[in-house]
Amino acid sequence: MSEPMGPSGLDEFRREATEKLAGFAERRQKEATRWGIGDDRVSVVAERSEGEAEELSALRRYRSYLAEHGLGWVEGPRDFGGRELSPAHAAVLREVESEFDLPDDSYVRFSVSTLTPTLLAHGTEEQRRSWLPLLRSAELIACQLYSEPEAGSDLAGLTTRAVRDGEGWRVSGQKVWSSGAHYSDVGLCIARTSPDKPKHSGLTTFLLDLDSPGVEIRPIRQLTGGASFDEVFLDDVYVPDERRIGEIDQGWSVVVTSLLNERSAIGTEVGVDEALVERLLDLVRHVGTPIDAQTRDAAARIAVRAWAARLTTARFLEGGGTPGPELALSKLLATDLLRSMSDLAADVLGAAHVADSGDWGTYAWSELTLGLPGLRVGGGTDEILKNTVGERVLHLPKDAR
Repeated sequence: MSEPMGPSGLDEFRREATEKLAGFAERRQKEATRWGIGDDRVSVVAERSEGEAEELSALRRYRSYLAEHGLGWVEGPRDFGGRELSPAHAAVLREVESEFDLPDDSYVRFSVSTLTPTLLAHGTEEQRRSWLPLLRSAELIACQLYSEPEAGSDLAGLTTRAVRDGEGWRVSGQKVWSSGAHYSDVGLCIARTSPDKPKHSGLTTFLLDLDSPGVEIRPIRQLTGGASFDEVFLDDVYVPDERRIGEIDQGWSVVVTSLLNERSAIGTEVGVDEALVERLLDLVRHVGTPIDAQTRDAAARIAVRAWAARLTTARFLEGGGTPGPELALSKLLATDLLRSMSDLAADVLGAAHVADSGDWGTYAWSELTLGLPGLRVGGGTDEILKNTVGERVLHLPKDAR
């Protein structure tokens, strides 16, 4: 028998979720977000830190707790550890989570928001039964092995090769900008299996163990000083055929599914956070000369656009299912909003944006500015996504290939 899904059912679920989360964590103290109090970092880019192992351990405990109490995958199929509730129930859980002091979930964002729906769409029954519960509970953490140094924005131009070897494959090549590869257990890797076919047709995807012989992971130092991205070198790495996702030479459809879900996650979780917008408004109120009309107008536009972006993405995701190409707009809205926020912060701060005066909440904005180019590239560059919107949403004539 299915659980109630109307307003009364959502209210009952909210009470249940609140009670369960209260058994794990303390409620957030709203006073901590006041100007001059608490951590003044404003970055939306995950950073490698000395406490990473402890953060991962805390997150795994939390995800295990959610699974134990029926909250690990509220909208997922029962056969794979879910509860088969509506997307509205999942949204309620996210709202309740925002009220509690919980571990950073960015470590499992790819596992939960991207790989999980991709496996639902393309994985075998055995793969889904084996991996989905582990991914949702963070017993298994995954990353993406897509981008390559020579391919740029043309992902289908990749050169990593997978050659058949008995009951498995030998994979060789180099991947780059792989977020979180250094702490992940597995990587969703795309490789060329038929070099003689058109570039979009000869690709296959695999879920590759990152502790396999022949895998080398090197961190990439970022402008911000962190190292949350990695280079991954694959030297004749053996992958059993049961780790292949989808049909041979049909990997491009797997990639498209994963990228649509990734852009959905970026648009939902990055760049339109209410707390970040409020921090910017606080900056305008507390720093620099009295607010002039131009600054007031820019701040108001950002607040309204952030609100509109959240509603737009929520509308795209109504009804659940695989997101469509319109989700590219959510990612574009997020990065454009962040650019506007960075510009306004720089205008308000002046020299304090690039020279640390020691004042709370000022120089910290430089980290957002330095991390912004990476966000404009991750999940598909802004330029490529504009082509996607033009061709697949607005149905405009395609660019010459």
